[in-house]
Amino acid sequence: MTKSKFSLFVAVLVGFAAIAYAGFDEGEAAYKRGDYATAYKEFKFLADQGDDDAQWRLGVMYYLGKGVPQNYIEAVKWYRKAAAQGNSDAERNLGYMYANGEGVPKDEAEAAKWYRKAADQGHASGQCHLGVMYEMGHGVPQDYAEALVWYHKAAELGDATAQVNLGWMYIRGDGVPQDYVTAHMWLNLAAAQGYTPAERYRDEIANKMTPAQIAEAQRLAREWKPKGKD
Repeated sequence: MTKSKFSLFVAVLVGFAAIAYAGFDEGEAAYKRGDYATAYKEFKFLADQGDDDAQWRLGVMYYLGKGVPQNYIEAVKWYRKAAAQGNSDAERNLGYMYANGEGVPKDEAEAAKWYRKAADQGHASGQCHLGVMYEMGHGVPQDYAEALVWYHKAAELGDATAQVNLGWMYIRGDGVPQDYVTAHMWLNLAAAQGYTPAERYRDEIANKMTPAQIAEAQRLAREWKPKGKD
C-alpha cells in the first residue's frame, strides 16, 4: 500500500470511529431522556458493527424492556457479544444472568466466572458480587477471607453495597476480628451515598460503641477517599 493510500485508509478509519462515537453519544442522550426508539436505532447500528459498549447497552434495553419487548434471552445474546470483547459491564451483567437463571439456566459457577472476569478488570460491582459468591459459597467454596478481599477492593472504589457488606463482616467478625469502629466507618460511608439501610445499621451498631469509638469511626470516614483519588 502506498503512503498516500495508507494515509487515506487511516483517515477513513478515524472518521468512522468519530461517527461511531457520535452515534453512541446520541444513543446515550436519547436513552437518558426516555427516547428509547432513537436510542435503540443508534445502539443497534453500532452493535451490529461490533461496538462492545453498544452491544452492552442493547442488552440492558432488552433486559429492562426499554424500547423493545423485555427479552432475557436477547439480553444475554448481546451481553455475551460484548463480554467476548472484554467489556466489564457486560461480564458483570452476564454473571448476574447466570446467578439468577435469567435467559440462561441458573449456574452459579458460571456466574462466579463472569463476575471474576469483571472483577479482575477493576469493575467495582463485579468485585462486590464476587465477594457475595465467596461469602455465601455460591459457585465457589465459601471463603470469608476471599470475600473480604473482593469487598475491600469494591468498597475502596466507592461501591456502597460492598461498603455495607464489609461493614457486616466486621460486625459479625466473619473472616476478620470483630471491629465495630471499622464497621461503623464503612456503614457511614455507604449512608453518605444515600444507601438508606446503611444509616439504620450504623445507628444500631453505634448503640454498642463508646463515644470515643464513634468519634474515631467518624474521623476515619471523614478522612477516607476512594482509591485512586487524591
